[in-house]
Amino acid sequence: MWGLARLLLAWLGGWGCMGRLAAPTQAWAGSQVEPGPGLLRTRRSWVWNQFFVIEEYAGPEPVLIGKLHSDVDRGEGRTKYLLTGEGAGTVFVIDEATGNIHVTKSLDREEKSQYVLLAQAVDRASNRPLEPPSEFIIKVQDINDNPPVFPFGPYHATVPEMSNVGTSVIQVTAHDADDPSYGNSAKLVYTVLDGLPFFSVDPQTGVVRTAIPNMDRETQEEFLVVIQAKDMGGHMGGLSGSTTVTVTLSDVNDNPPKFPQSLYQFSVVETVGPGTLVGRLRAQDPDLGDNALMAYSILDGEGSEAFSISTDSQGRDGLLTVRKALDFETRRSYSFRVEATNTLIDPAYLRRGPFKDVASVRVAVQDAPEPPAFTQAAYHLAVPENKAPGTLVGQVSASDLDSPASPIRYSILPHSDLERCFSIEPEDGTIRTAVPLDREARVWHNLTVLATELDSSAQASRVQVAVQTLDENDNAPQLSEPYDTFVCDSAAPGQLIQIIRALDRDEVGNSSHISLQGPLGPDANFTVRDNRDGSASLLLPSRPAPPRQAPYLVPIELWDWGQPALSSTVTVTVSVCRCRPDGSVASCRPEAQLSPAGLSTGALLAIVTCVGTLLALVVLFVALRRQKQESLMVLEEEDVRENIITYDDEGGGEEDTEAFDITALQNPDGAAPPAPGPPARRDVLPWARPPRHSRPPGPADVAQLLALRLREADEDPSVPPYDSVQVYGYEGRGSSCGSLSSLGSGSEAGGASGPAEPLDDWGPLFRTLAELYGAKEPSAP
Repeated sequence: MWGLARLLLAWLGGWGCMGRLAAPTQAWAGSQVEPGPGLLRTRRSWVWNQFFVIEEYAGPEPVLIGKLHSDVDRGEGRTKYLLTGEGAGTVFVIDEATGNIHVTKSLDREEKSQYVLLAQAVDRASNRPLEPPSEFIIKVQDINDNPPVFPFGPYHATVPEMSNVGTSVIQVTAHDADDPSYGNSAKLVYTVLDGLPFFSVDPQTGVVRTAIPNMDRETQEEFLVVIQAKDMGGHMGGLSGSTTVTVTLSDVNDNPPKFPQSLYQFSVVETVGPGTLVGRLRAQDPDLGDNALMAYSILDGEGSEAFSISTDSQGRDGLLTVRKALDFETRRSYSFRVEATNTLIDPAYLRRGPFKDVASVRVAVQDAPEPPAFTQAAYHLAVPENKAPGTLVGQVSASDLDSPASPIRYSILPHSDLERCFSIEPEDGTIRTAVPLDREARVWHNLTVLATELDSSAQASRVQVAVQTLDENDNAPQLSEPYDTFVCDSAAPGQLIQIIRALDRDEVGNSSHISLQGPLGPDANFTVRDNRDGSASLLLPSRPAPPRQAPYLVPIELWDWGQPALSSTVTVTVSVCRCRPDGSVASCRPEAQLSPAGLSTGALLAIVTCVGTLLALVVLFVALRRQKQESLMVLEEEDVRENIITYDDEGGGEEDTEAFDITALQNPDGAAPPAPGPPARRDVLPWARPPRHSRPPGPADVAQLLALRLREADEDPSVPPYDSVQVYGYEGRGSSCGSLSSLGSGSEAGGASGPAEPLDDWGPLFRTLAELYGAKEPSAP
């Protein structure tokens, strides 16, 4: 039935658009009529309307869609119709005799909506055009054969949770390929197939909106909405297409944090240091991202003193850490409250707050073995310099916190007191000096004291002890530098020659003020004026110093104001020189003041010749002496007991056989005791005076002769004892603590003490010499 209807429409359209011409009596192509009355020349032409063909029609035979006809066609079969243009001969065919136009296949308007063709009537025999060519259009008439399509689907959209009703989510758009200008084939209507009652869609625009309020992301985060577009205005029989819209609810801060439990319990060992992690706390917040970030704080002051809490890098957990050192013996547990608060709060959702929560925390402190604890973190002690060994410096104290009655032993770590300047009592921690201290050598001594539990040596602790050496006035003032100055022989009286500065090695404040005083009296060649700032001005007196050959030595007395006051006398050398007019020195030689004229050339040559001769003699003498000494040194190395020692002691000649016995030197143990005689005077050993030979006595000489003399003194009471021994060319070695090593008890190097008792054994004294001078103990013969 529908096929017949479409065929009828095609026939109607074709016939209704058939071209017609006025009734001519002559052919069109160049035909003319003879002039005559009542006859007019007429131009013949096609008259067209549009042809229409319904799309998608497919029948068993070609469909007639129209007919062409010219008035010159008398039905005699002499007219032939031709068709050219788009689709001519393939889509559209024409009957050459009748002019009927047929469509040979189904057409699709969405592919091509119209065809432009050219029609012409010609003479069948000669192909001469009977009518001029005429263009006409065949339009493909639309039918509703295309459903709506969503070219950009499926869709994804996001809308905040808790949005109000009518909040726009997204707009969807469908396209219909049918002709929008013909009927309702392309008129679309949008509806929601799936997603109700949460979302709605505008039927005309396709805008999707929320349909209910307070949609909660924590309840349902994602929705799948199906939207349909239907043509024909949504009426029955229209075609439809659908798409999906995935709607995701974005998070807002609409949920406060909540601790999953009301009480948290932790434990920590008392020996952990500050910053140690105790535990983690997490308040739950179902929100996401920044809406779930939290800050933690301790509410009670009791917990904030010993512990601190911070947020981890993710902003979710609270990290509870130790803030200060814990002590089980002082406090065994802490209880406090912790609060968790959202850092970002949306004012639009304050009604859903408060956005914080509180939980209780209890931390138990566990006992652990601890090393001794000193009463102070560091000690600062002081002791005056030059005090005798054993002087009290101070005391350190430590105790065992686990067992206060447990004994503690104290010691000074060796690396902190390399010079052994101090000692400590192991039982009570009393620190004393071991040697006299010298502040000028060292002011501070930094000791490290170790305290160890007696019953557990592994439990030990250290403390720093700073010992300050206090100053005493034990250094006399002295010049800051040696002064060797000059004055012009033409200087005016009262002229300043030199500023002399003095210093005191003692600490500033003890004896910092120094006074200077020069020679007094009218005969003084120079004047010294104290400037009262540790310096003095050396001036030329009103009476000029008389010229002389040697420089002047000006004595200056220096003294400080310490307790007790110390003084010293120094000498300043002043030369009187001949000066140029500009004040520079011309000559300071003695001849400049003795003779105004210079020496002659002959005198200078004589002086140079004499000096050269003397130098040659000195060199020859020194060479001979050195050769002799080298021969003596070879003999000394072969047998040290055969060394010759020369000293200022006169003997009795060949008859004096008791002055010195070489057998005693070679064999001290087997030597016979000397004959008794009168007591000799108490004096130093003869060889202790400067020897006449060029080489000083060596350590082996001193040791062997000392052994001989000491044994003689022990075996023969007539041999006088000796108070001390002074060896020229040797001196004691100093200590970094400030005191000097001495030979024997109560004596200084090179000095004498009180009478010495006869020694029963010379070995200790010999070993002392051996340590000081490197001597070797002689072996028994």
